[in-house]
Amino acid sequence: MPGDDVEAVTEDGLIDGRVRLCQPAKGYRAAIDPVFLAAAVTAAPGETVLDLGCGVGAAGLCLLARLPLVRVTGLELQAGMAALARRNVLANGHAADQFRIVEGSALTPPPEIAGGGFAHVMTNPPFQPPGRGTAPPVGSKALAHVESAGDLSAWIKAAARLLAPRGRLWVIHRADRLGDLLGAFAGRGLGEVRVLPLWPKAGRPASRVIVSARKGSRTPFSLLPGLVLHRDEGGYSPAAEAVLREAAAISWDG
Repeated sequence: MPGDDVEAVTEDGLIDGRVRLCQPAKGYRAAIDPVFLAAAVTAAPGETVLDLGCGVGAAGLCLLARLPLVRVTGLELQAGMAALARRNVLANGHAADQFRIVEGSALTPPPEIAGGGFAHVMTNPPFQPPGRGTAPPVGSKALAHVESAGDLSAWIKAAARLLAPRGRLWVIHRADRLGDLLGAFAGRGLGEVRVLPLWPKAGRPASRVIVSARKGSRTPFSLLPGLVLHRDEGGYSPAAEAVLREAAAISWDG
């Protein structure tokens, strides 16, 4: 399968080692984005969460570190990455009964996913449109970073289709593509759109945004104050430290 180039792996930790993660030594590697995505999700115990394009399972495992009673399904296109995700689920014993990995495409999901009905869909879509910049040389990283068969609009359409009525969509993306992301929401029945910027430092342009929307809602758009990631003198801010070290939730109170 294209991009299925997983060979050597490293063993890493997220949330101060509470999440154990095997991931490719080369290619796409989880950093802080899946941790912040998981911290944004407001699922209740027993609710279902789909991680669309789950990679090695980082976001789902971080979510379960904070909310151990939600039920997570990860959908991943690349067989090698899906195999690593299954390995990671087993390595994180708290997740073994709550996290299943399914191999398949977000655009044409397999039968066990296609029925949708998920209370939440969280996703970290490919960030870069095709033809802009130089694609990463390693296939798994290219698929994770550059849109291919499905552009951002198709990705969001697939996510919205898999949501239950009144379900919530959670997306982390590059801040400079917020316009594209909001445009992809149009006509998908998604309302109550809330945008939470992630600022590298106070007074700097946002590098990432986390966007939430509810299926079937007509509540107006809101732009939240956001979260500053780093202190001016260096190191993470207290709010970012709480997410990255303690599995704290991101506040959506505005």
